[in-house]
Amino acid sequence: MPECKEERIRREAERKRRVVGAAMGREAADLVLKNASYVNVFTGEVLTADIAVAEGLIAGVGSYFGREERDCTGKLVLPGFLDAHIHLESSLVAPAEFTRAVLPHGTTTVVTDPHEIANVLGADGIAYMLQATEGLPVDVRFMLPSCVPATPLDESGAALERGDLDGFYSHPRVQGLAEMMNFVGVLAGDESVLEKLAAADLADRRIDGHAPDLAGNGLNAYIAAGVRSDHECHDLKDAIAKLERGQYIMIREGTAARNLEALVPLLNEKYGSRCLLCTDDKHPGDLLETGHIDAIIKRAIGLGADPIAAVKAATLNAAQYFGLHDRGAVAPGYLADLVVIDGFQSFRVEAVYKQGALAAEHGAAKPFPAPAVEPRLTERAHHTFQVRTLTAKDFQSSGPLGVVGMVDGEITTLDAGRAEAADAAQDILRAAVVERHKGTGHIGLGFLRGYGLQSGAVAASISHDSHNIIVVGASEEDCAAAVNRVVELNGGIVVWNGGRPAAEVSLAIGGIMSDEPLETVNEKLEAAKAAAYALGVNQGIDPFMTLSFMALPVIPTLRITTQGVFDVGSQSYV
Repeated sequence: MPECKEERIRREAERKRRVVGAAMGREAADLVLKNASYVNVFTGEVLTADIAVAEGLIAGVGSYFGREERDCTGKLVLPGFLDAHIHLESSLVAPAEFTRAVLPHGTTTVVTDPHEIANVLGADGIAYMLQATEGLPVDVRFMLPSCVPATPLDESGAALERGDLDGFYSHPRVQGLAEMMNFVGVLAGDESVLEKLAAADLADRRIDGHAPDLAGNGLNAYIAAGVRSDHECHDLKDAIAKLERGQYIMIREGTAARNLEALVPLLNEKYGSRCLLCTDDKHPGDLLETGHIDAIIKRAIGLGADPIAAVKAATLNAAQYFGLHDRGAVAPGYLADLVVIDGFQSFRVEAVYKQGALAAEHGAAKPFPAPAVEPRLTERAHHTFQVRTLTAKDFQSSGPLGVVGMVDGEITTLDAGRAEAADAAQDILRAAVVERHKGTGHIGLGFLRGYGLQSGAVAASISHDSHNIIVVGASEEDCAAAVNRVVELNGGIVVWNGGRPAAEVSLAIGGIMSDEPLETVNEKLEAAKAAAYALGVNQGIDPFMTLSFMALPVIPTLRITTQGVFDVGSQSYV
């Protein structure tokens, strides 16, 4: 039976009585971190005191006693870290596995945009992620996907209109509307786009941006429409123009895009209060080998950033931006989300507390159960392929097709002309995108130069943002076999050679995430990369990450869609 209002008030009053009693020193705190040096994010100082915790809150800083006491002499205590913008799906694992990976690094809150799974499952994808993150020891907050599909050219599994999103604003963990990539629609006054912005405003929620190099009146209009942040700044000129107009800048340092070195000068007294830290995309190997927000703070300090400004960008600034006023500081009344490190320079995380409970220590998270997801959503998420068995004939073409030229280390492309047929010796490979959501049978054909494959094929059901199946191969037969194997796996990455899989990674959740542990997924992913490189794939690119962006028709110059090779500049098929 639901708890009535009076019962809730009485329960909360008792909680406050306990907190006040501990704060006054009348009774023992639940936990005291003794002799702790801590960052005061309000004054910009490092102070020393006992930190008392009661009922999951910081009761006080001063001199305290507790039921449990831990000596923190020589240690530094920070507020729990917050990733201001991430797509959890990019970790390639279920949210519980992602949590197990980032919690030991001091991350206690993340703000996710589930647009990857929403492109596969629509509103059910958002519901799946909300349930799969309920009650985790990392607090997962949501920004609702604003652009599903990314463009009308994409054939995704769903299209999310304003009405599909409205019901989610009442969820307590939904903070707003995610990156508005369609800034062209905003500037043109597109009614459907403006309705999404208006709905977020009326729900009193934040609206995040995505507008690289937008300037002048266009930038003014974009911000005037209600877009309050940007994570796409790659240089100081772009960032400062947006800061001057009141936007918050999310300094991004992820796996696919890294902007910290260019933007680290912002982490100072003049600009630092308007800066947040985010990763956007974080892949398994990066999480295991490098870390998460802790790694960004450490590198920022190494690049010359003021340490306290860097900490504030990962804590108080982000919490305040998203209206999470209960976290982000080591101060009375704030959540006892705390990170104990050995110092600013080495920045080794030794212990992590979530609402006063020890959640991770010495690089390992304490065990916790994975949240339950209702059977209907679980079933849907594991059956997202509507593709018939394909043959070599499905990948044959008559006449010349566009050649997408890949660029080492970049996801932009070049127009590499036209070709009649694949020629591995000339590094011209057959490429295709196979529609996999609705059984349309659409297969867009083209060629890829710069990938380097000499034999076999590589296929994956991760292809941004619609996540159809993208394949590149030395022959039509290999392309068909690799795609068929992806479908058999219910999604994944396949390196095909000699009539069999040379390596594969199963991604059965929506075709984009695995049910397996992070370490297992990373091991298989690294083996798949090695297999791809052994077949001649260019060492200057990531065999799968770079390939996945070849299908996104919002990045210049040429892309491959389910309808063929598309010229982003002229907005026409070639």
